[in-house]
Amino acid sequence: MTGPIVHLAGVSKRYGDVPALRSADLLIERGEMLAIVGPSGSGKSTMLNIMGTLDRPTSGTLRIDGYDVGALGDRELSALRARTIGFVFQQFHLARGVPAIDIVADGLLYSGKPRAHRRQAAERALRRVGLGHRMLHLQHQLSGGEQQRVAIARAVLGDPPLLMADEPTGNLDSGSGTIVMELLRELHEGGTTVVVITHDRDIAASLPREVRLKDGRVEHDTAAPRVGEVGRIESTARSVPPATKEAS
Repeated sequence: MTGPIVHLAGVSKRYGDVPALRSADLLIERGEMLAIVGPSGSGKSTMLNIMGTLDRPTSGTLRIDGYDVGALGDRELSALRARTIGFVFQQFHLARGVPAIDIVADGLLYSGKPRAHRRQAAERALRRVGLGHRMLHLQHQLSGGEQQRVAIARAVLGDPPLLMADEPTGNLDSGSGTIVMELLRELHEGGTTVVVITHDRDIAASLPREVRLKDGRVEHDTAAPRVGEVGRIESTARSVPPATKEAS
């Protein structure tokens, strides 16, 4: 696959009379690692929801992995999201009373794969994030940093090319936060496109690219866009994904 994995052109979002995102242009190449940073109310969460296909823009054009999101039905959009995007949130969202291996395996619950296959995939994902020795531990037996690594293992279970991390260190102490950021960098080095949504300017400054939002606008982008690319959508991009996979 060639071309950017995320392309926003003139994307706006309004909630009633309130503009949350204003004519945003953003192009993210495959294999990039970047931070989207800004204070509360800057539009970070709105941009995350739109790029993650959890919400649709009011106007403008969005392409994810070459697909025109506006042209997709709900089923097609769910399939695109399931195979393309992994999410890591500030709140870990781990089930209580369930071993880590099954928490991760449940990420494939609707894939049609047998339980043994799902658990094998979960074991590989947990080893990938350094938790091979904690697979049978319950949520309350894991530290905050370990819980976030379980959440990351669940997010990368199907090897999505795009990983979106929303304030991934927000509930962690500095030591655990450092470990989680190192893990995200390792995933990036392995070829995953990693987008970190954060209000932490230090984290943003430590990443290869920083996109700053203010009042719903892209105020600054440390990556100079290539002439003619941001704000323009190629007419050759695909419109409908040839997928039947259900969202997991």
